[in-house]
Amino acid sequence: MSIYENWVEQDLNPILSFSSQGKILYTNQEAQFLLNRVKKEQLYDLALKHAPANYGFETSYINLILHNYIFYAISVTYENDNEIHMKLYKSTNVKQDKKYAPKNISKTNIFTLVDLTISTRKTKSEVKFVKNYDPSIPEFMMVASDFLKLLNSIYDSFDSDCKFINTSVKLKTGEYIRLEDKKYSLVTIEIYGDNYHYNPDSIKHDKNRSSMILSLERDKAIIDLPLILK
Repeated sequence: MSIYENWVEQDLNPILSFSSQGKILYTNQEAQFLLNRVKKEQLYDLALKHAPANYGFETSYINLILHNYIFYAISVTYENDNEIHMKLYKSTNVKQDKKYAPKNISKTNIFTLVDLTISTRKTKSEVKFVKNYDPSIPEFMMVASDFLKLLNSIYDSFDSDCKFINTSVKLKTGEYIRLEDKKYSLVTIEIYGDNYHYNPDSIKHDKNRSSMILSLERDKAIIDLPLILK
């Protein structure tokens, strides 16, 4: 790999290349993280929207929020009708430092909390709960009461026609959060049902009181938690 290629690969901003049919031809590491949250079709449409009228290069200043990312600019270039290339510039506000209040923090087994919530709901509902856990995740420091409150709010957002709710708990690869100048890996909880039977607008979460990151998509809710071991 040349110096130029390595420079692009290690860039902290997402860089993507698409074919004229919207197929991904190249992504650097940061773009791969972004694609875990954002569908490629949405990014391809974004590239077409901000592409220059003629062959060449154009940078536009924008205020774009995609889940936990905030972008302030986009550059798009193409030299033929077969490929188009895009770079998104992350705002310095992305994943900024948070204060993690020590009140009520304790080392907790997250699987126990999820199981407890699901068990309680099974007695009141016929919804089938499907669980997918990463057993390598250890106990870690968190505010259990805040997590349970948010988890219950998410489950409450599914309507009575929902047949199943899938809950996965896994360690997120390649992403982290800074809390008071320290970097922590992220544990992610993804919750989704069948046929979009949930209302994300009904979910209550005070992002200013918690280090939990909540992302609401059309078909699922995602909670990210810092993996604080001590």
